[in-house]
Amino acid sequence: MPVTRLFLVRHGQSDGNAEGRFGGHSPTPLSALGQRQAEMTARALTKEKVHAIYSSDLLRAVQTAAPLAKMTDLPIIATPAFRERKVGVLEGLTFDESKAAHPKDYYALVNRDIHHVITDGESYRQLLRRATRELHEVLRAHQGENVVIFSHTGAICFLTLYLLGAINRQTRTTPWLVTSNCGINRFEIRGRYNIRVHAFNDTRHLRQTTGEDAFAAR
Repeated sequence: MPVTRLFLVRHGQSDGNAEGRFGGHSPTPLSALGQRQAEMTARALTKEKVHAIYSSDLLRAVQTAAPLAKMTDLPIIATPAFRERKVGVLEGLTFDESKAAHPKDYYALVNRDIHHVITDGESYRQLLRRATRELHEVLRAHQGENVVIFSHTGAICFLTLYLLGAINRQTRTTPWLVTSNCGINRFEIRGRYNIRVHAFNDTRHLRQTTGEDAFAAR
């Protein structure tokens, strides 16, 4: 079976990240630092002979994908399937504001109760379902190629748990796998049950920036 190389990349720092706010499905753009991170990430990924670029359709993810698309002359295939979890009433709030105003939703989120549906939002299980369904389609369409997916810390956490075989129908809570802004998770896929992890939260390409690990909010 041909080897497929998959790169899951978190978006660069957004204005919401810089302010410590839940991003959810909001159209928050990249900060100045996030734009620099996106450029450096693109330069690193051009060395990988990328064949396809996918992205969440949220602004901060598409802006992060844009420099790589320009450098490789590849289109960005944007889809809502790779969006962050919809956090409903928590969107735009800080952690402290969320805890004070919506404690039930807040604690279910930080404790990673994957079945809890946030008020006016969705559950981690729903995020997992839509993201993995799209991931299967992407991998089927690009067997033997190198594919980059630009997404968000929550979506990448659950896609990574899924690829590692660390989540199933009986799972109720999970660890949180932190991916820094523009961190890269690198996988080599040789078959459904033959997946190799080459790097997790790789930020070596960001050494010339500052603040890339300062905040890992959603």
